[in-house]
Amino acid sequence: MAAKSLIAEAGIESLSLRKLAERAGVSRTAPYHHFSDKNDLLCAIAAEGFCRRHKAAAQAFDNPDLSPREQFEQFICGYIKFAAENPEEYELMFGRNIWKQKNSTQELRDVAYPCFQHQLEMIRSWQQCGLIGGESALRTSQVIWGTVHGIAKLWIDGIYTDLAQIEEVSLCAVKMFVNKTV
Repeated sequence: MAAKSLIAEAGIESLSLRKLAERAGVSRTAPYHHFSDKNDLLCAIAAEGFCRRHKAAAQAFDNPDLSPREQFEQFICGYIKFAAENPEEYELMFGRNIWKQKNSTQELRDVAYPCFQHQLEMIRSWQQCGLIGGESALRTSQVIWGTVHGIAKLWIDGIYTDLAQIEEVSLCAVKMFVNKTV
């Protein structure tokens, strides 16, 4: 998508519907047929990211050939890898440009909130089979998400740079959350 490449090149602040039209080789007014303004475009990019991430998480979770632990490993590794490979999109999905400034569209909320609910259901399932502990699925989900989000931000912000280490770091996180008896 032209908008994602523009963001990658010059940042969210420099994106405009006019620049997008120029990059896409369409008239200046063409983007307005799809987006009411820049925020609407940013929310659409974030919604697309949530859809892709949710689909990948659901595929691993619903795979009957994977044990619960393997599902959890794929969830953690997939999350961090997604963020590291799609930093601009990830920043829109979870960053302050949309959420802290209360600029989310209804379309984005309709995609983002069910993604967290699905994560909560996965955590509850993993708790029920004894894979992970925690009294509250909600609080456990928040702690796990906070951990993987923090790790993902370390890659996005350039603190960690070797993408080959994502799996090793991810599996370390998994070991910290998995019950020792499982």
